[in-house]
Amino acid sequence: MLSKNLEFLESAHQILNERYFEGALSKPIITVQKSPKAYGHFTCYKAWADDKADYEEINIGAETLNRPLENNVATLLHEMVHQYCFENGIQDTSRGGTYHNKKFAEEAEKRGLIIEQAPKIGWSKTTPSAELVEFVKKKWKLEISLHRAAEIKAPTKKKSSTRKYVCPCCGMSVRATRAVSIMCMECDLQLECEEK
Repeated sequence: MLSKNLEFLESAHQILNERYFEGALSKPIITVQKSPKAYGHFTCYKAWADDKADYEEINIGAETLNRPLENNVATLLHEMVHQYCFENGIQDTSRGGTYHNKKFAEEAEKRGLIIEQAPKIGWSKTTPSAELVEFVKKKWKLEISLHRAAEIKAPTKKKSSTRKYVCPCCGMSVRATRAVSIMCMECDLQLECEEK
């Protein structure tokens, strides 16, 4: 089932490349994997290789695939704009690739995306334009329903079995992993188990 999503994304990349980039973009490796802080990302280096070539990567966040198709296509197109900028020497981000500048916004808006400024990440908030939504609806009659389920939180840490024993006179303390009967040799008193 995931392979069908990947096939769609690879096909969509090729179609969007022809429509919005005149076929100029190289073919990247498209992945679907965990991306908790973003809908997707583009690697600004050749992240994959085989015996023939090296490839950039576009990742679409696995947890976000159940959004409307036009939003997933907008995310793919957003990452393709990063790919275009990378392949053409356009500095479209700063702060380790998190802050999207006006050059990114200009290139993205030329290609059917509506870009808004967001705190800390710049011109990154992406919405498909009416033209792009119409194109997606005419081109594809499918929905992506398979997505990574919300992360299940690990069980809370088991309470420690360590007990603290304290001398009621001098305050000297000892820790033990089980119930014990222990004396303070200085005060000649039995230590008391402190409540947790």
